[in-house]
Order: sequence, then structure tokens, then C-alpha cells
Amino acid sequence: MGASSFDKSKLPSRHVTEGPARAPHRSYYYAMGLTEEQIHRPFVGVVSCWNEAAPCNIALMRQAQSAKAGVDEGGGTPREFCTITVTDGIAMGHQGMKSSLVSREVIADSIELTMRGHSYDAMVGIAGCDKSLPGIMMSMLRLNVPSVFMYGGSILPGTYKGRDVTVQDVFEGVGMHSAGRMTDEDLHDLECVACPSAGSCGGQFTANTMACVSEAIGLALPGSAGAPAPYESRDHYGVESGKALMRLVADNIRPRDICTREAFENAATIVAATGGSTNAALHLPAMAHEMGMEFDLFDVAEVFRRTPYIADLKPGGKYIAKDVYDIGGVPQILKALLEGGFLHGDCMTVSGKTMGDNLEAVKFNAEQKVVYPVSSPITQTGGVVGLRGSLAPEGAIVKVAGMKKLQFRGPARCFDCEEDAFRAVESRQYKEGEVIVIRYEGPKGGPGMREMLSTTAALYGQGVGDQMALITDGRFSGATRGFCIGHVGPEAAVGGPIGLVKDGDIINIDAETGTLDLEVDARELERRRQDWSLPENPYQSGALRKYAEQVGPARYGAVTHAGGKAEVICYADI
Repeated sequence: MGASSFDKSKLPSRHVTEGPARAPHRSYYYAMGLTEEQIHRPFVGVVSCWNEAAPCNIALMRQAQSAKAGVDEGGGTPREFCTITVTDGIAMGHQGMKSSLVSREVIADSIELTMRGHSYDAMVGIAGCDKSLPGIMMSMLRLNVPSVFMYGGSILPGTYKGRDVTVQDVFEGVGMHSAGRMTDEDLHDLECVACPSAGSCGGQFTANTMACVSEAIGLALPGSAGAPAPYESRDHYGVESGKALMRLVADNIRPRDICTREAFENAATIVAATGGSTNAALHLPAMAHEMGMEFDLFDVAEVFRRTPYIADLKPGGKYIAKDVYDIGGVPQILKALLEGGFLHGDCMTVSGKTMGDNLEAVKFNAEQKVVYPVSSPITQTGGVVGLRGSLAPEGAIVKVAGMKKLQFRGPARCFDCEEDAFRAVESRQYKEGEVIVIRYEGPKGGPGMREMLSTTAALYGQGVGDQMALITDGRFSGATRGFCIGHVGPEAAVGGPIGLVKDGDIINIDAETGTLDLEVDARELERRRQDWSLPENPYQSGALRKYAEQVGPARYGAVTHAGGKAEVICYADI
């Protein structure tokens, strides 16, 4: 396709390329080597989260070049730009994690501003680490220009003492070391081999969970989420993503045409079926919010409740993303779910075909142990469960994949920040059977809703992960396992019940019935409420202060603006 194949009269880029008044604008494009023909093509933003912060993002620029080649081949003019990421593996366990969830909003906002400011017509988005995946998909739904998402791929597994390892093993190794179960030398040897290549964390943590979501919701080409980052086949998917995008431009198929409520249900289904990250229950509502759809934590949890758990993936299972790729990729999981009646097969995707059409030629591979058929699942209900009760009137979330015991009752041990909790765990200042409560780590209270992987992994490393529970108004990494409950709402900083808990209070958790209760008399709680005051927060300036002032509850995705419901004119229609 060339410029003549596309009518620019209704595309945003006409505001910077067409007519005598835009001669100054065109002079800039000539300065960058564009031809007249290229200037009059559709302009396509090709955005990646390339940076040198972590291996998650280091291969993205290479893949962006492939996507640009595909756009060019399809008759568009690619304009590459980068956005930020905050990589959780580096930010974890210290104040840097307060920046992580905030970065999701900055990613979406920065893409919006770049696309609006330069009047780009369409977008290919390439993401690596956790928040960059939903951040990019949120911008696609916000702008509603034709868009294709592509995951940058997972890391290859490391090998330590004859077994595959991931960064999760290193975090748990810290706990083993503190308990005297691992030497300095062994911990050093493990850290040197756990992450041997470019790519995002290999287990079904947040990055791979949201990569599966990108295919299930229809924003990514079938199979594109599978290949590890170092594989050259990723470049093929980059080219094909660029070409697919130009077909969407030609047919005026937009993200909101693809991401219907049924598509969101498909997305929640694959999260539950794979024992995916609890963070998906934060990101899916935020994505829905961008297009004015109500799809909150409880909507996500309802899909979780009816979905079988079929993919035996870390952290609760045995296998990693590369193993999924080796058996046929994400389409294998989707095929099993479709055949079992758990997917909406008539949803449109960026391939230009429906989900059912995409999967028609896929044959479920029965000669493997990574993904089970729905007729004999690992468990009958999903690997992630929503909770509600007197301790969490606005809900909470827990990953139960791989857990044998789904009930826990014990006395609370309370901490008002993660650092205090980690120090207590590191020095073993707890009793088995307790429920560790970490509060004032919610979206407002943190601010930033930190993940607690360092603390949860330390408990497992010390060998007591199955004897403890942990509850927070913050979040958990997708690598977290065990009875770890996050997103408790309302959060402590807005007066939620979690802020009223005292040491020794009995907390009752039932992930089978979906309840989370504080066994304290209502009159006593009201008395405590009268005495409660918000602790001082040192984050009173900059981005974190601004985020704390704007962010809403976790139940609705911890979003910072009014969303699609308040939209007067969609960017794609300017």
C-alpha cells in the first residue's frame, strides 16, 4: 500500500501534513529525510519502553525496528519514540517501588501527549516490564486510534545446580540466607546465573500475565506473546504487527471495537486459567476505565470464580513462559479454554479475524504437561480469587495457584510500612500462624501501592511461607506465592478497616467462599475509628504527591483521571 491507498482527510496527521498552512511543519519532516510520498502517508507512532534499566527492556529497540519495517511495507510512515519504565525487579524492596504503579499512568499519559502533540494516526506499542504492558494498552484504549500491541518477550531460564531458576528463586534465596539455609557463596552463585538473557521475568508473573492478556483481549497478534526476547522470531512478529496495523488503518478498526466486555472477560479468563498475577485485577479495570466501561475488581473476580486453573506455571507451578512457547504458545491455552466453553470466540482481534477464527487451525497439544485440558484441570476454579468481608468491604485479591489449604485464621501482627515488616521477618520476629498486616501502602497512603515480594519471598526462604498469611492494602508481585492478600480496600490512608487492626486481633481468611473478615466487634471498631489519625507521610511534593492527590481506589484500577465516561471527543476523531 502507498499514500494513495489511504484517505488522510479524516486522519489526525492531516493537521500536520496537508495544505499550504502546513508548509512549516513539512519542512521539519524533510529535515529528517522523509520524502514527499512518505509525508502524505498515515503517520504511525511506534513506541517502546526501551531502556538500560533492566533486561526486560533491553531488546525492545531491536523489535521496534522490525515493527517500523512492517509499517513501511504496509504503506505507513513510522515515527519511533520511547516512553519510560520502572522495572519492578530493580525497584523491589525499597522506596523505589513507590514509583512503579505511578509509572503506569506516566506511560499512558506520555504516549497520549506524544501522539496528540504530533497528530499520529495509529500506534504499535512494544512493552517489556510489568507496568509498561497495561500502560501502553491503556493509551491505546484512551486514544482509540488503530493499534497493535506486542510483548517484547520473556527471559530465558537460568540454571542452578541442575534446575531451571528465575529471579523469584533469588528473592527466596535472600530469605534462605537470613535463616542460615544458604551460604554467601551459594547466594552469589545463584544471583550470577538466574537471569541469563534479555527479557521479562520468566514465570507467570505480571509481565507474562499481561502478555497473555494482550492476546486474549485481541490487541496482539496470535502467538506474538510467546517467543523469548532473544529469539529472532520476535522480529518476524514485529514486521507482521506493523503490517497488521496498516490493515486496521485501512479498515478503520479501532481498539474499542476490539475490547468489548466479552473481550475483557476473555482477558480475565486467561489470568485465572494460568494462575496469573493479582496485578491483573488492578490493570484490567484501569484499561476498561479508559473506554468508559465498568469492569471493577468484583467483575474480574466473578470471571476468576468460574474459570478452571489449567496452566502449571511458576510461581505456584513448575513451568515458565519459555515452556509455554515450546508447546505452541498462548494459543494453546486459548484453544483449551475455547473448546471448554470458557472463551467468547466471536470477539474481533487485531488480526482482522475473530478469536474463534484465529484458533480454528490450532490443535491442542495433548503430549505435554504444561497446560492441562479443561476436562481435567489442576483445580476447578481459577488460580486467582477475589475476597470481600469486614476487613475488605471494597474487596481484595489473592493468588491461590499451587496452594493446598484455602483457609487461614490467626492473630494479626501489624506494621505501618513494608520496611518495618521486612526487618521483622529478616530477624524472625514473628510467630508461625500469625497474619502479618502491612498497611499505609495503598495507592494514596504509600503513595504508589508498593509490591511486597521481598517480604513474602523471605518468608518462603525461611521455610514458613505455608504457615503464615500476609495482608496489605498494597500489592504483591506476580512472583509472590502463598496466602498473600493484596489490594485490601478501602485502604488504611482513607480510614479503611485495615487501619484499625491491632496486634492480636483475629483475622479469618477463606479463599473458597471468598471472604476476608476481622473478628472484632463493630462497636469496638467504631471506638478505634474515633481515636484513629492518619500518620504523617513524607511524600509531600513531586510526582508521588500529585499521584496521591489524584488516584482512586484499587477496586476500580487505581486510576487518576475521569476516563472514557467523561470524554467529549475521542482523539481518533479530531
